[in-house]
Amino acid sequence: FFIKVFFKFSAMTASAILLVGLRVVHAAYLNKVPMGPPDAILGLAQAFRESTSPQKVNLVVGAYRDGQGRPWVLPSVRTAEARLLEREEPKEYAGIAGLPTFVKRALAFAYGPECEALDRIAGVQTLSGTGACRLAADFYARFLPAGTIVFCSDPTWPNHIPIFQQSGLTVKRYRYLERTTNRLDLQGMLTDISTAPDGSVFVVHACAHNPTGVDPTTEEWVEISDALLRGGHHVLVDMAYQGFASGDSQRDAGALRTLVSAGHSLLLAQSFAKNFGLYGERVGTLSAVCADAEEVERIQSQLKLLIRPMYSNPPIHGALLVSEVLGDESLRSQYDIECASMATRIQKMRLLLRREIEAAGSTHGWSHVTDQIGMFAFTGMNAQMCDELMSKHSIFLTRDGRISLAGINNNNVEYVARAIHDVTNGRALGETA
Repeated sequence: FFIKVFFKFSAMTASAILLVGLRVVHAAYLNKVPMGPPDAILGLAQAFRESTSPQKVNLVVGAYRDGQGRPWVLPSVRTAEARLLEREEPKEYAGIAGLPTFVKRALAFAYGPECEALDRIAGVQTLSGTGACRLAADFYARFLPAGTIVFCSDPTWPNHIPIFQQSGLTVKRYRYLERTTNRLDLQGMLTDISTAPDGSVFVVHACAHNPTGVDPTTEEWVEISDALLRGGHHVLVDMAYQGFASGDSQRDAGALRTLVSAGHSLLLAQSFAKNFGLYGERVGTLSAVCADAEEVERIQSQLKLLIRPMYSNPPIHGALLVSEVLGDESLRSQYDIECASMATRIQKMRLLLRREIEAAGSTHGWSHVTDQIGMFAFTGMNAQMCDELMSKHSIFLTRDGRISLAGINNNNVEYVARAIHDVTNGRALGETA
């Protein structure tokens, strides 16, 4: 009995000493971890939530809102979800590459069902567009020569930069926005493409460029494509707004299809967050246009090797919803109408905002707001103006002057317009403070 008690006590004591030791070591290392900077966009969204102003307006986060400022789940998606529940869809793991039927339908949606390259495209399901971009970054880091530079537009979606940097890649900018006019700097872009080292990576936005809303025309895309081919550059197309930009998913895929037809062996990061309203489901794909079926098999195998230790396999619920909608003729027709309605509301808010700013007495030209496309408008306001909008008027936006049109509706557009006039009156747009 005493021997048992002794050994039991000794074991407990040893465990306690070991735990204490571990805690000391553990705390010592955690105490040296510095505070990270807050995410600029999510931090502003938090500031909006904490504001007590009855007139506060959120023009920050890129998520659609209806005319009453409420989130909207597409009825076609609701119907698809009801079907999944009715047939008691199981919750089994997907394969490493995701749900094959979803990937097949998603790629046909992007490249077009008649695309001659469909049979030679490798594709995997990803954690929305962010996951697709990160997977592409890791793929480039593993298989392109050391020192390959990734060029992103100036400006671009802020997350692009750390995504590629954290994969060990060097990131530089190419000219995109002419800031005095808030329009495309085509010549600057073409010059930067032509002077970049051969074999660089260029990240381009398929439609509804974030944050500017400035898209090249069809003719300009041909010029851009030719310049990229001359440099032997690799292209990553980031397509987060197909259908949401113009209301026509086929039209919004025009740039991608132009590049494929021209012979680019590109990667495509595809997201269904905005156009299907599936923000929290994290649904996307990464695909690669290959030379032949044998190359597809090799690329597919390497993408799976990257995915397996990263997140093993993707979630299935959102992918099943998208697959259900894209695979049913009636639901697809309904979806097209619903997606177009979102784009139409955003376009109407552009027109109304410009009209109300001009009615407030602004002498600035605001045609760039109505010429742009997609969820965002790049206003030309500088950081000081944006700070004043937040401090004086409780209108929250990013300090580069980007506003989310989804946050504007008939109830607040006059207030927003008058506030913009207040902070811009007598001061130049498109200049730093």
